[in-house]
Amino acid sequence: MLALAVGAALPFSASAAEVELLNVSYDVARELYKDVNPAFIESWKKSTGETVTIKQSHGGSSKQARAVADGLEASVVTMNQANDIDMLADRGLVTKDWAKKFPNNAAPYYSTMVFLVRKGNPKGIKNWDDLAKPGVQVIIPNPKTAGNGRYTYLAAWGSVLKKKGGTEAQARDLVGRIFKNVPILDAGGRAATTTFTQRQIGDALVTFENEVSMVRAEFGDNFEVVYPTVSILAESPVAVVDKVVDRRGVRKQATAYLNFLYTPAGQEIGAKHFLRVRNEAVMKKFAGNYKPITLFSVDELFGGWRNAQKVHFDDGGEFDKIYQSK
Repeated sequence: MLALAVGAALPFSASAAEVELLNVSYDVARELYKDVNPAFIESWKKSTGETVTIKQSHGGSSKQARAVADGLEASVVTMNQANDIDMLADRGLVTKDWAKKFPNNAAPYYSTMVFLVRKGNPKGIKNWDDLAKPGVQVIIPNPKTAGNGRYTYLAAWGSVLKKKGGTEAQARDLVGRIFKNVPILDAGGRAATTTFTQRQIGDALVTFENEVSMVRAEFGDNFEVVYPTVSILAESPVAVVDKVVDRRGVRKQATAYLNFLYTPAGQEIGAKHFLRVRNEAVMKKFAGNYKPITLFSVDELFGGWRNAQKVHFDDGGEFDKIYQSK
């Protein structure tokens, strides 16, 4: 991946005059941090007189986390699921209590999973069950490598459990039928978006609310957004990569960078990118960007990300069983 290779190869400097940080992030956050970075750089320069350079690296969330575990010198990670940061904590790269280092479980933004369909919604897709109908092609990135693939899988599974009398067996059946309708498993969310919008494959794309909103803003009336009756709370957690920042002497700057995401300026940038934010005033200002939807959390229905990973996404887990039987 070019962005990853470039980010990994660039030299770092921790001099008093100039500091370089590397933000390793998930696939569909490219545009967000292209706006966040210059705003933070200007703010930091104004308050400290110090020049900071920030590099970005993007890809499937889990793929990015593994790259950091394998030696990519990230100063911070800004992911779309806690599971990926937990893995880095298990490797000793991130402190075990990383979720307590910043407000809201270290997640300044959140989103949810919705559907992008073609103009006029010719297949009449309204809810999760419709994605499992014969003759419907659904574009979902690979849950083994992409955070939004995992969220989509869990959202579909949880939509059954949230129904009165819904069972695990019924949830497994629905998810299995949905993935039978997936013609291509792209590695990351942005690749899945390209498959749907530019390669014109599929009747529906399932991805983050902020991603589909940006697609509509770019492509106009070619697509429509469909909100299911219930979906999943998709938080975007962040963490300082302790081993890297301490070795390079940039902890102060890396921490300030992540704290900037919680400031009114950082929250407004997130809202402009259709992310749901924690600041109530900013959320109210951008209320027109969002539609009310019933959300459930991974903790509520799956016992947390560690358990969800073990049961559903580890090798030999539920996803492997479902997809191998496709």
